[in-house]
Amino acid sequence: KIGASIVESPADLSGVEVLATMVSTGSDVEAVYFGENGVLSGSGVPKIFVDFSSIGVDQSANIRARLAELGADLVCAPVSGNGKCVKAGKLSAVASGPKKAFDQVKDIISTIAGRGVSYVGEGELARFCKIAHNVMLGAVTQNLAEITVLAQKAGVPRRAFLDFMNNSVMGSIFTRYKTNAFVNLDWTTTFTPTLLRKDLDLGLAAGRELEVPMPVTAATREALQTHFGAASLKDDPEGYLQGDFAALLETVALAAGEKLESENDPYPTGLE
Repeated sequence: KIGASIVESPADLSGVEVLATMVSTGSDVEAVYFGENGVLSGSGVPKIFVDFSSIGVDQSANIRARLAELGADLVCAPVSGNGKCVKAGKLSAVASGPKKAFDQVKDIISTIAGRGVSYVGEGELARFCKIAHNVMLGAVTQNLAEITVLAQKAGVPRRAFLDFMNNSVMGSIFTRYKTNAFVNLDWTTTFTPTLLRKDLDLGLAAGRELEVPMPVTAATREALQTHFGAASLKDDPEGYLQGDFAALLETVALAAGEKLESENDPYPTGLE
């Protein structure tokens, strides 16, 4: 509708001035940039690479060094939010890398990051910020699942409890748009448990490197691992783990001996 075109392979993008990527892992980024039929297998080298992915700090630094040898800059710009947030204009981003390169691509990043982009400095600092963000995501989701099951077992409908939480000082964009999943047991994928586990591991690794104790993160990682154990009892474990990480609610309920049923009561997400 606005003039974009689809190419056959990343190599077809070697002639662009700015290349933007958003994939699942650091290995995926490396494959897109350096792999067979990757961008750099073509005839040119983009001047600036903008990566919106959530990957490890060391892997990002290695990618940056390899690009620098080719005369290209890397701007890390991991995001907070999902596709629905993009459509609602509520995605945000955090960026790091050469300031001059960032200034050149800030408007491009802001096109999808409607709530703004925060430049935090040189190198891989944005990676640390996104890892910290996703550590909080895991801890908040686990805790939200626990207190929701607690309220239900005490006799409070999930929708009523979460409506109270959303309207309280503890409510957030996240708790509001996850309410439908918890109320109606809708595990349509926005972010998988596997990716969350990867990010918690990155957070714990960063904590060890910088000697920061992270007991809550460690406990969240162990709680998340029980979800993988529970998934192994499903008819299709692999398919189940491709669902949304909000299904952690089911694992908490299982441990509490509490039965979950959809309340079939749509809740406004705030992203409409």
